[in-house]
Amino acid sequence: MLHVTCRTYSRPALYGLSLLALLGALFAPVDSAAAPTVPRTVETSGLELITPTTQQSINRGLEFLALNQNDDGSLGGGSYYRRHVAVTALAGMAFLSAGNTPNRGKYGRNVEKAVQFILANTDPTGLISTPDARQQNPMYGHGFAALFLAEAYGMTHRADIREKLKLAINLIINTQNKEGGWRYFPVRKEADISVTVCQIMALRAARNAGLYVPKSTVDLCTKYVKQCQNPDGGFNYQLLAANGSLWPRSAAGLVALYSAGIYEGREIERGLKYLTDHLPRGEVFRNEAFYFYGHYYAVQAMWHAGGNYWRQWYPAIRDELLSRQAQNGSWSDMTVNSEYGTAMACIVLQMPNNYLPIFQR
Repeated sequence: MLHVTCRTYSRPALYGLSLLALLGALFAPVDSAAAPTVPRTVETSGLELITPTTQQSINRGLEFLALNQNDDGSLGGGSYYRRHVAVTALAGMAFLSAGNTPNRGKYGRNVEKAVQFILANTDPTGLISTPDARQQNPMYGHGFAALFLAEAYGMTHRADIREKLKLAINLIINTQNKEGGWRYFPVRKEADISVTVCQIMALRAARNAGLYVPKSTVDLCTKYVKQCQNPDGGFNYQLLAANGSLWPRSAAGLVALYSAGIYEGREIERGLKYLTDHLPRGEVFRNEAFYFYGHYYAVQAMWHAGGNYWRQWYPAIRDELLSRQAQNGSWSDMTVNSEYGTAMACIVLQMPNNYLPIFQR
């Protein structure tokens, strides 16, 4: 089997492969009962792990998201995350992960509505946020939304998406702090590992799609993330904060390195070792804080690592997620909302589809 591998922070020829993978799904509605198809040039070794029961679970989750999308294209309930750009972007990523693209596929219309919501909430500075959320740590949502736009642009090369995406990416580049990271607001002040990974993933996706990202921005981010790593292989929240390692942000730290083009080395080895000590074990982590956030990044890290790392991790989190799904197809998240939990779960479960360039090895 031929593998597509990107080992440097240069534009990989992944979008052409993704589009080839999608062609069969684009000109007719996606058959929700069928496993996704990908070309031989894209790795398919994970598809065997998406069992029929898993696919049914994914289908139910995607249908829940579609039914709960608002008329303006947004998703998200509750008071704090209502009609939120991050929740909308993650739902869009879940639809893309199933082989849908804007206006093509079973959920193509849902993808397009999500794109339009994100575009409508990109201000002239490039910040992606609804007006009422601009004082609520907007760089989290900005990173997820910019990532979604970059993936959508890579599949369509639409001028309207590129215009807003370029603004959003330039904002990220121009607000990197002197340490190399980002934090809650688009200013050159503090940094933390959690917000930083959102931004470097968006930068990587944009670079994959053909937008310019300075190498110096990536190099400084890489330095920052490496300096946040603890001796046990996990990651600190901030550079000088002695708050120890936690597995959700440690998974994010690993993905930040992968997004910067670092696939090998001592930092990767130590990080993977730390993460494997937190293999999903059913009830053990059911009520842990940042559950979906952590597994969103952990499954990416293990997919990139491949081999036994992936073979042990994916079935464990797959079976755990299947046991948590509600009858209406959703996954509950008490911190954010069910739309967020469902989008994250669908992304995790669909990682073996290998459709999106940001997730491809």
